[in-house]
Amino acid sequence: MASFPLLAIVVVIYSIFALAAPGWLDAVLFGLPLLSGMVLPFRGGDVLLVLGLILLCVEVYRATSSSTGAILNHVLSLVVFIIALIELIVMPQMANMTFFLIVLMTASDVIAGFTVTISTARRDLQHP
Repeated sequence: MASFPLLAIVVVIYSIFALAAPGWLDAVLFGLPLLSGMVLPFRGGDVLLVLGLILLCVEVYRATSSSTGAILNHVLSLVVFIIALIELIVMPQMANMTFFLIVLMTASDVIAGFTVTISTARRDLQHP
């Protein structure tokens, strides 16, 4: 489980809804009342973006480990990024800003994961 890339959850959920129930992604699910008196609407796609940002933070934290599971996680995260990028480029249902931002999150996960792991491993080698 430690090697499972969490952002795959967001990509899979978005893909399922984009193909099976695209109206859910644009439908307002709930509103967050603000002190200004306005209500901030949350659509299905917005909820997935928020979930993706939370999972990205967890992934960056998990990247601080240099275990074999963490390395496998980075490789699988790269696979998730490639699959999401192909979906964005090829599938008309994915050609929107919400999914583009999800793809950017997967790219950030890959870059941050490898960068943090390499930095941590280098520091471990320098300080025995």
